[in-house]
Amino acid sequence: MNNLFFADKELRGRAVLVHTGWGDSYWNTPEYYENHPFLTAEAADYLKQVGVKLVGIDSHNIDDTRTRSRPVHTTLLGAEILIVEHLCNLGALPDGGITFSAIPPKFKAVVTFPVRAFARVR
Repeated sequence: MNNLFFADKELRGRAVLVHTGWGDSYWNTPEYYENHPFLTAEAADYLKQVGVKLVGIDSHNIDDTRTRSRPVHTTLLGAEILIVEHLCNLGALPDGGITFSAIPPKFKAVVTFPVRAFARVR
């Protein structure tokens, strides 16, 4: 997913949920972890520049896992933009008018953790 996908949208201060259909099609299958969709480094830079608060994706990882580099994680987390991966059922949501929440259990000294993610249609 590149930055052109996000152009001309008001994103400042919002959660951006990227619906690729991957989670809906491949969740709980071996294919889920192979050749999954991801954001480009340029898309991460754009999302940082426009000031989003959170980026979620319905994929195994927001970065391309074919390499060991993690430019999207580095850019977004470095700007204190939260990342939520492994989302599903994003196709059931409208393009706007939702409140998204990702509630973690209480943890100390961890870098990754599960959340209870849900959206409320306003």
